Amino acid sequence: MTDFTMEKGADGVAVITWDVKDKSMNVLSLEALEALSTQVDDALADDAVKGIVITSGKDSFAGGMDLNVIAKMKEMAGDNPAQGLFDGIMHMHEVLRKIERAGMDPKTNKGGKPIAAALPGTALGIGLEIPLSTHRIFAADNPKAKIGLPEVMVGIFPGAGGTTRLARKLGAMGASPFLLEGKLSEPKKAKAAGLIDEVVEDPLASAKEWVLNAKDADILKPWDAKGYKMPGGAPYHPAGFMTFVGASAMVNGKTQGVYPAAKAMLSAVYEGAMVPFDTALKIEARWFVNVLMNPSSGNMIRSLFINKEALDKGAVRPANVPDQSVKKVGVLGAGMMGAGISLVSAQAGMEVVLIDTNQEAADRGKAYTESYADKGIKRGKSTPEKKAALLARITATTDLEALKGCDLIIEAVFEDMAVKAEMTKKVEAIIDEDCIFATNTSTLPISDLAKASVRSDQFIGIHFFSPVEKMMLVEIIKGKETGDRAVAKSLDYVRQIRKTPIVVNDARFFYANRCIIPYINEGIRMVTEGVAPALIENAAKMVGMPLGPLQLTDETSIDLGVKIAKATKAAMGDDYDDTCDEILFWMADEGRLGRKANAGFYAYDEKGKRQGLWADLADKYAPSEDQPDLIEVQHRLLFAQVLEAVRALEENVLMDIREGDVGAILGWGFAPWSGGPLSWLDMIGSEYAAERCDQLQAAYGDRFACPALLRDMAKKGQSFYGRFGNTSKAA
Repeated sequence: MTDFTMEKGADGVAVITWDVKDKSMNVLSLEALEALSTQVDDALADDAVKGIVITSGKDSFAGGMDLNVIAKMKEMAGDNPAQGLFDGIMHMHEVLRKIERAGMDPKTNKGGKPIAAALPGTALGIGLEIPLSTHRIFAADNPKAKIGLPEVMVGIFPGAGGTTRLARKLGAMGASPFLLEGKLSEPKKAKAAGLIDEVVEDPLASAKEWVLNAKDADILKPWDAKGYKMPGGAPYHPAGFMTFVGASAMVNGKTQGVYPAAKAMLSAVYEGAMVPFDTALKIEARWFVNVLMNPSSGNMIRSLFINKEALDKGAVRPANVPDQSVKKVGVLGAGMMGAGISLVSAQAGMEVVLIDTNQEAADRGKAYTESYADKGIKRGKSTPEKKAALLARITATTDLEALKGCDLIIEAVFEDMAVKAEMTKKVEAIIDEDCIFATNTSTLPISDLAKASVRSDQFIGIHFFSPVEKMMLVEIIKGKETGDRAVAKSLDYVRQIRKTPIVVNDARFFYANRCIIPYINEGIRMVTEGVAPALIENAAKMVGMPLGPLQLTDETSIDLGVKIAKATKAAMGDDYDDTCDEILFWMADEGRLGRKANAGFYAYDEKGKRQGLWADLADKYAPSEDQPDLIEVQHRLLFAQVLEAVRALEENVLMDIREGDVGAILGWGFAPWSGGPLSWLDMIGSEYAAERCDQLQAAYGDRFACPALLRDMAKKGQSFYGRFGNTSKAA
C-alpha cells in the first residue's frame, strides 16, 4: 500500500493523505515521493478537481526524511556520487516546485489550482518543506506539536527547498533561528514567526474551505511575482549586507568552523538571494550535495539518529528476557545525584522511595523535584496539578523498610567501597529476592562492589551523568557475574526515563570516564609544559569539544580530580602516571577547587560567572615563548580520548562500536561533527591514525602508543565500521 493516498471529494477537493503504515510518524521515502508526484499530476489534470489538500492520517504530519535513505543516498548515487546526488535532489525540487506552481501559466501566473497543507500535529524537516511549497498552511491548535527544520542538528540542512523558501519568506534574519539553530515552535508561535499561516481547530476543514475560495492572487508565491524584494534586504542591499555579516559571525562563533552544514546553508542563502528562485534551488542543491559528500554529515546521521535510535529501542538488550519495566524504585542517597534520579523516575510514572540517613537530607532531595516543578510552572511547561502528582510519587524517608516491594534499587551513596558495601548488605536483607540492585558509581569496579551482595547475578552498575535530568546518556556496567535479567532491567528502566543506554563490561573507569580523564589530564599536562592555557582551551573548542579540558576540570571540581588521582594511584601502584598531580594538588591546597569555589583554572565573579582564565596561573606555570602548532594541540587532546576508546573495544569493555560513538557524543560531548571517536578514526583513516600515534608517542610518551587493533587495521586498510559493522563485537 502506498504511503500517499488520494480521495477526490464531490466538493471538488482532492485530499492527499500521508500515512506510513508501519511507523508511528510519517517519514518520506523516495518511493513515497514518486507516489505524491503522481497523485498531484492526477489532481492537476482532472477538470473536476478545483484544488488539493495535503494532510496526514496520523496525529502528527511528518517527522522528516527517512534518515536511513539519506545515509544511503551517496551509496545509491553510483560511480559519480556527486552528480547522482545532485540529480536526485533536483528531482525532489521539481516535485515540490510542481506543487508550488500548481499548473499556473508561466507567463501570466494564472490558471493554477490552490493547494493547501493541513497539519494535525508535528511537522519537521521535509514534513515542513512540503507544506512550504503549498499555498497556505493550516495547523491544528495543538500546543504539543513541534514545527520546524531541525536538519542542522544532524549535520545537514533543509535541502528540499526549505532553505530557499524560508529565507525568501521571512528574510535572512527572520529565518536564521529556524535554519541555523534548528529552532522548533508550537503552532501559535510558528504562526507568529511566519512559518505557517493559520492555527485552527480543524485544519482539514479549514484548508478545504480556503481551497474552494482561493483566487489566482492567493496562490502566487511572492518570489514568483514581479518586483519581489527579499524581506530585510538582499545581500547587496545595505541592510541585507549587515544581516549576512552578522549571520556569518554567528555561524562561525557557534560552530567554530567544524560543522560544515551551517556554513554551507548560509552560503546557499547568500548566493541564492542574488538570483531568480529556480536558480537559487540549483544553488541550494549544490551546497546540499557538498554537505552530503562530506563524511561529517554521514557520521552524524549514523551516530546521532540511526545508531542512537537502535540503542534506544533495545539493540543490545538480552533477547531471552521478558519485559522488566520498573514500577517501584528505591533510591539510596538523597544528594544531587540521588535527587536527580528520583526526579526522572517520578517523571516516568514510577513510585519512588528516596532514602537518606536523616530526614532533613531526604526532604532536601525531594525538594529538588519540587524546585524543578516550580520552574516548569513558571515557564508554562507544567501545572500545579502535575507538580502535586509528581511529588506524590516520591516518598522521602530514613526507613529502609519502605524499600519493600521495590523491583529496582539504585544506590547513590558516598563514593566509598566500604560505605557502599555496608548499604548493599543492609538493603538486600529487606528487599524482595528478585529485586535488582544497581550501584551508581563513576569509578569503583562493579565486580568488587558486587562482593558485598548475596545475589551477584542481580547486581549491576548504572552510571548516571550529572545533572541527571539534562544528560541523555546512562552507562550500564556488567560485573563479572551480572546476569541477563539485571541487564534487561537496567535497559528497560533507562528506556522508561527516556535516556539512551550503553552497556559495557567492568573495568576501571568503565568507558566514558576512561576516555574523558585522559582528555582532562592532557590539557593539564600541557599547562605544566608551558603551553598557553588559552591555546589549550580554544584548540579544544575549535575541534568541536563543548568545553576545554581546564574549564571541564573546574566544572567537575578540582578536589574530585585529586580524589580520583589518589584512588587511581593506590590501585595502580608503580604503573600510575603522576604528571598532573602536582598542579591539581597545589590548586586544591590553594582553595581553588573550581566553579563551586568561584576559583579554579578560571577566575569567577561573586555570582559564579567566568571572568576568563586565572591570570596568576602563569606565575607558577609560565607559558613558553615558542607555542606549539594548533593542530598539534588538537591532536594531543583528541588522540588522548580516541585511543582509550580503541583500547576499550580491544579489551571487550566496549562491546559494540555504536555504543562507543553514541556514548562519547552524549556522555561527554566528543566532537559531535565527527560522529564519535571511532567514526573520527574512520574519517582520518586507520593508516594515518597509526602513523600519527607513532609520531605522538615519539614526541610525548607511551600513552600515545598505537593499540594493536588499530595497527592491524592500518596494515589491512580497514575501517572500524567496515571491520565491525553496526552490530558485531570486537572479539
